[in-house]
Amino acid sequence: MNCIQTLIAVALVFRIILISDYAKASCQAPAPVCAAALNVFPVRAYSPSASGVRIGANLIITNRHVVTNERSAKVQTKIGEHVVAEVIPSSYPGDLILLRVKGLGTGPRLETAPPPNQNTMVYAIGFDQGRQAIRVYRSGRLLSPPDKYKALSRLHHNAISYPGNSGGALVDKQGRLLGIITSGGEGRHDAIPISQIESLKSMSGPDHKSEHSRISLAYRQCIAATDSMLRSRQILSNEQVKFLDERCRTSNNRQLIDLAAQALGKHRRFDESLALFKVALGQDPNSLNTQLGIVVTLHLARQYSTEVPYLYKLIQTLPRDIQVLRFAIQAGTWGGAPDLADQAMLLLKRHHPKLVPLAERFRRTPAPTQGR
Repeated sequence: MNCIQTLIAVALVFRIILISDYAKASCQAPAPVCAAALNVFPVRAYSPSASGVRIGANLIITNRHVVTNERSAKVQTKIGEHVVAEVIPSSYPGDLILLRVKGLGTGPRLETAPPPNQNTMVYAIGFDQGRQAIRVYRSGRLLSPPDKYKALSRLHHNAISYPGNSGGALVDKQGRLLGIITSGGEGRHDAIPISQIESLKSMSGPDHKSEHSRISLAYRQCIAATDSMLRSRQILSNEQVKFLDERCRTSNNRQLIDLAAQALGKHRRFDESLALFKVALGQDPNSLNTQLGIVVTLHLARQYSTEVPYLYKLIQTLPRDIQVLRFAIQAGTWGGAPDLADQAMLLLKRHHPKLVPLAERFRRTPAPTQGR
């Protein structure tokens, strides 16, 4: 190695040390959690801001919805360089994909955690769009475990998580990997259990290219059709509804199916919306966002009594959630379940006392009729 090469190598090492020291200083989590962040990288592909987790020397795992049918992605290393990663074709039916990439540098090995219990403390680690850096967010807890009989069911948690975190790491307080962050919002977030990585690996490689193309194209088309439908105020044609339904079902992605069902509900296509939500719930029976989505659609359709069973479950898992409490009070009052409304009122008094007078006035309001 000549003198110039030596100086470059020393500069790179020094830069890595500075970045590592900055990350540690800005991380308020336990030391093992902060160390785990060294295995999480910014990823850009179909999604301009996302994350990926290193699970091997040259191997990163992220969400399929991050890349859709792109052949490559860009990964930002710890020294700020952008390297090209190859998308490894996969027929795995869930929202995971592998990237093969060189030049990530070395880092501590990320251990995997045993299956967590409900209320396990968890941390989300992913790309922060505002800071333009990998960030460890404030801790939360596991709200609902995966259904052991459903291979594609997810971990549901309330650790802080924002856009850009898709493909990032969900870890326990020992810094052990529990899952890959995939979706969520408003304190109801999802992660794919780490136990699914072996299934992904076994269904990835050149032999899976044809199925990979079919699934990934469905992802892209489902996302585009849903976004267009959510923005549109025009009456939907049957052809539009049929295309959205078929493409999103083909994606087999519960998150995308939820969003498509919400778009149909917004356009008052209630039967088609509920049919899609039931597909999602069949894949992941413990999904909080799917259950709440069903409640919203039934509320718009004024089928208040049909909401009640879902709200009984949601109120047990999310006793502080304002949306859940509001719907429980309304559906309980208008749907013939006063005990549900009473339970929600008690929780509202405990967690959001300033909203109680408004809720009490509401309970004296008659149910809406058509046109109201």
